[in-house]
Formats: sequence, C-alpha cells, structure tokens
Amino acid sequence: MAQIAPHYDRPPISLICTDLGEDKVSLYIGGAEGARDLELLRLHGISTVVNCAVNLDFNYVLDPILAADAGKVATGFGAIRAYKIGLIDGDGNPSRMMLAGYYILDGALKQRLPERETYPNRERGNILVHCRGGRSRSVALTALYLSKNQPEKFASFDDALTHVREKRELQRAEWFETPKPMLVEAARQAGRAIDILEGH
Repeated sequence: MAQIAPHYDRPPISLICTDLGEDKVSLYIGGAEGARDLELLRLHGISTVVNCAVNLDFNYVLDPILAADAGKVATGFGAIRAYKIGLIDGDGNPSRMMLAGYYILDGALKQRLPERETYPNRERGNILVHCRGGRSRSVALTALYLSKNQPEKFASFDDALTHVREKRELQRAEWFETPKPMLVEAARQAGRAIDILEGH
C-alpha cells in the first residue's frame, strides 16, 4: 500500500533564493493560489511565472484584444509573462521534459524582449515557478536549476533540493513525495544531460 503524506499548510508563495542570474532577481515557488493572485505577485515584484503543470491553466489577460466569440477564446497581452512546461505530477513524463523545463526556466530568466508595442511587459522582475500545490514539480525543477546555476552555494543537486524543501516549508514527513521520486530521478537525469550539453 502506497504511503500517504499528511497535509501541511504552507504559504501561497515562498522566497527560495535571491541574486539569481544576470539581473540578480529573486526566485519564488508557489501553488495555484499564489500564481492566480496578481496583487500578491505584484507585491513581490514578480513579473514572470513558469507553470510546471500540464493540467493547470491560467488566464492573465485582463484587457482582451480579441474578445471571446463562438468557439473561440479571448486573447491579448497577459498582465505578467507566463511560460508553461506541462509536467505530470507522477509517472508519465518523457525523460526529456525536465530537461526542457530547465531550459524554459533559463530562457525566461535570460530572454530580452524587443522595444515594440507587441511586447508591453518588458520589466525584468522576479520570477515564480509554480505547479498546483508548489510541492513537487516546481520543487524538482527549481532544485535542478539552482544546483546548476549557483554551484558556489550548492555542491550537489541534493544540497539544492534540501534548501528548496526547507525554504518552501515542506515538512520532513512529506519529503518522500515532495517531490515525487520519479521527478527527483528526472531532475537527476536532466542534470547529467546538462553537464554533457554544456561541457561540464
């Protein structure tokens, strides 16, 4: 019989690290409640979100350019920049999806938007990585990213994972599934691939 972790309350978003990347931004992890709270995101200077979940969609368009119509959804500029990976919280992810997630997060941090009216949100603010609960998919990806991009702070993936769990206020009684073991393994595999791709 599978072990079931008890439920623990945690903040809608949690500060994981500061001074990340060239822009020295802060990185947060959150769940759906944090990701949908525009006032909270603005309060923390978050201009970009990376959604790790395949089964969770958000509409950040406040003033549609094209209104919803028969069989068509509204479209326009989102209040913040949003990127999506689409990981399953469990089995079923192709092995390269965590690797793809790593480079999407890296791209979101490094992307430079042109000075054109079709790119209205150019602010280089903080970033939120989230999934539904902010305890598995987002934790695995963030730990992978920190282990590769802040080696002076984290000697290994395991060190980064412990840091992320603690900053996200995940209780030790739930660590066996936060993140899920298959996501931890996917992050380890992605880490080895990154080393090969980037010549480490």
